[in-house]
Amino acid sequence: MALPLAELVATSAAVAAVGGRLEKIDRLATLLGRLSPDEVAVSVAFLTGATRQGRLGVGGAAIREARLARPATSSTLTLLDVDRTFERIAALAGPGSARARKDALGALFESATDAEQDFLTRLLFGELRQGAQEGVLIDAVAKAAHVPSKSLRRGAMMAGDLATVASAVLADGEAGLSKFRVRLFTPVQPMLADTAEDVQAAVASLDDAAVEYKLDGARIQVHKDGDEVKVYSRALREVTPSVPEVVEQVRALPARSLILDGEVLALRPDGSPWPFQDTMRRFGRRLDVDAMRRELPLQSFFFDVLALDDRELVDERQADRFHALESALPSSIVIPHATSPTPAAAQAFLDSALSRGHEGVMVKLRSSPYAAGSRGSAWLKVKAVRTLDLVVLAAEWGSGRRQGWLSNLHLGARDPERGGFVMLGKTFKGLTDELLTWQTEQFLARELTRDAYTVYVRPDLVVEIAFNDIQVSPHYPGGLALRFARVKRYRADKTADEADTIEAVRAIHRELTRST
Repeated sequence: MALPLAELVATSAAVAAVGGRLEKIDRLATLLGRLSPDEVAVSVAFLTGATRQGRLGVGGAAIREARLARPATSSTLTLLDVDRTFERIAALAGPGSARARKDALGALFESATDAEQDFLTRLLFGELRQGAQEGVLIDAVAKAAHVPSKSLRRGAMMAGDLATVASAVLADGEAGLSKFRVRLFTPVQPMLADTAEDVQAAVASLDDAAVEYKLDGARIQVHKDGDEVKVYSRALREVTPSVPEVVEQVRALPARSLILDGEVLALRPDGSPWPFQDTMRRFGRRLDVDAMRRELPLQSFFFDVLALDDRELVDERQADRFHALESALPSSIVIPHATSPTPAAAQAFLDSALSRGHEGVMVKLRSSPYAAGSRGSAWLKVKAVRTLDLVVLAAEWGSGRRQGWLSNLHLGARDPERGGFVMLGKTFKGLTDELLTWQTEQFLARELTRDAYTVYVRPDLVVEIAFNDIQVSPHYPGGLALRFARVKRYRADKTADEADTIEAVRAIHRELTRST
């Protein structure tokens, strides 16, 4: 029997209402255990606050107008009814498509009860905050499928998609995980790093560490099988046509097959890096690649290898992976690296990186495996400037010279425990005229609501914020505010789910408090 939409909506509401993680997992597992195979991917997407199709091409005005429809008095929609409607809407294109999308969405809302309309509205606005983050959902799928959470998590990391893995394990149990391993041309979620404030302390905190330059470039993952080479972005999107230099470089390597993790950046003639925004110009949608290649040639540097010929390396030690990397690549494209440095030597290495215009260093535990998709203390990043990746929640209209632009940003840190974002303050500093023009256009396209001074936006733009200090503040719900915050750059390569958490902000505040 097809799952009624009302049942998923009720489960979502119940999960949002309970505070305990185990109770959330139990309620989600009960629902997931009742799904048919074709309902799993839809359900997992909805429960993580997304649609299976991604962007549907409907704007905020169309969603708000659809929400005005008189709600149905009884529930008739199924989960698959909604998914099929979203599929039709996403496929519409050409003259008249905007009207057709609006009509289809309106018809869907007319068939929905008030509770279903509310759920769909928040889903489409990206505002479905129910406290069921991906970690909770992974545990719920594992419980419903009777498989270890650790095994499911690893499968999801290898697949880069929880819904696909959930469908497999709910149908076939643990045997369904066998296909989710490192495979050529199936990009793996990148391993992530925590932040450390001091390189000497970071090295001292690890039993045996390696230190590498941290470049201000674009993260890439490169797969090679014979002459076939494909390049993927940090978000696992294929970007091969944009980076012919990388393709040529990797194709010429002697290894038969490879999966490499690294960074690519644009360098000036003297070898110093161009700003991050210049590197990202190489990844635009409509480019004259040959002209851009002449203007902004790219250089790749690799710091990890996940597979080499017939050898899968993700479970091997970082020290062994790096040795394999050095044996397979010329030194010119291997990241500058120091093994087991003393704290003083690590500081000198950081000073060297900074003097060459790079962001800082990475400190890595040499005994650690490659934890795809995970963030932890096995990798620590140390930057010269204290920064956080935050989400824009709203923006205020500027005055004076900035009249007509959305200027003052409301900044939020991610709250994985409660869902949503915790506001940390505002800033209008660091914004050029070009950036003001760009962000005003972007914010208006994401508008949820507004008042006389402020436009509240869909929280999916990540901005890197530099700051001097964090202070206690009674004005914000998290009790903390950034001091002297300024915009460093927008992070087009990051999603809101990758923004820094409020706990990370609290940890920095504790560290700053201890040091003063």
